[in-house]
Amino acid sequence: MIRGIRGATTADQDSEKEILLSTESLLKEMIVHNDITADHVASVFISATDDITSAFPAKALRGFEEWKYVPVMCMQELEVPHGLPLCIRVMIHYNTQKPQCDVQHIYMKNAVSLRPDLKKDSPS
Repeated sequence: MIRGIRGATTADQDSEKEILLSTESLLKEMIVHNDITADHVASVFISATDDITSAFPAKALRGFEEWKYVPVMCMQELEVPHGLPLCIRVMIHYNTQKPQCDVQHIYMKNAVSLRPDLKKDSPS
């Protein structure tokens, strides 16, 4: 069964280094907390708010050697009034037998405000 594993973080500024560091940190937490192996990943969608223009966040995943063949797509997040700035969201489509209640969605930095109900499960 494919489960969606959600995650989100924010960059401190619109720079390639900051975007890639923030995205890499989020991805590592999602992988560790959900015991994800690349061979069981169907695809990864990554979105970013329109104020992120210095790098594709998906480039961070390309640094993970075992993830070389995983399909990844970047897209722009909807521009919504009062939306969270400099936000990067990730959806990993993962083949697993875990029940939905055991999936750990990870929200970091300012993105914890997106799902405060999940804050106890997320690193800061």
